[in-house]
Amino acid sequence: MTDNTTAGRIVIDLFTTLDGVAQAPGGPEEDPSDNFRFGGWQAPHPDDMVGRSVMEGIRSMDALLLGRRTYDIFAAYWPEQDVEIGRIFDAIPKYVASRDPGLAPQWTGTTRIGDSLADEVARLRERHREVHVIGSLDLVQTLLAERLFDELKLWVYPIVLGTGKKVFPDGAAPANLRLIDPPVSGSAGAVLLRYAPEPGIPETGTMDADPEA
Repeated sequence: MTDNTTAGRIVIDLFTTLDGVAQAPGGPEEDPSDNFRFGGWQAPHPDDMVGRSVMEGIRSMDALLLGRRTYDIFAAYWPEQDVEIGRIFDAIPKYVASRDPGLAPQWTGTTRIGDSLADEVARLRERHREVHVIGSLDLVQTLLAERLFDELKLWVYPIVLGTGKKVFPDGAAPANLRLIDPPVSGSAGAVLLRYAPEPGIPETGTMDADPEA
């Protein structure tokens, strides 16, 4: 829980390809929408750095915020797994973003949030120290567009798919981001990039010729 003077952080965790595709990294059935044929693209590329950094993030969180699709996948899988990740997920509060008032979550410790996302995120910041959003691409795109996050963590894999849902699709809101730390690379060529939001939108200019050339 946060104290009265420190707001909690919203951290977004995404696996993505070099061309920005974040759809269904974990398996073929994760999100086959739009006839996506590369579901499970992350599995052939185990990476030691990714494993370590993912676990560091999971151990630091004290709440999960998930979109409906990712929540359903997690709720069906993790309660049955007697491993550290499953035990942590079971123990911490979970929030699922859904406008379905009939949703009756069965996973212990789950609360549905369906009102104004900005208001809900503000309340989460008051209740928790570090809330992680894992996967949940549709929800993530809204959080990014409305700047309702403190850190965007991207594990970028050296593959190009050419199709699939992207972190920043065409029409994404223009935004500035700041690299928090130098990139970190792993054994399979994945690179961890950590960004924080910056004020304003990208500026334009002209590349002047070098006066000393």
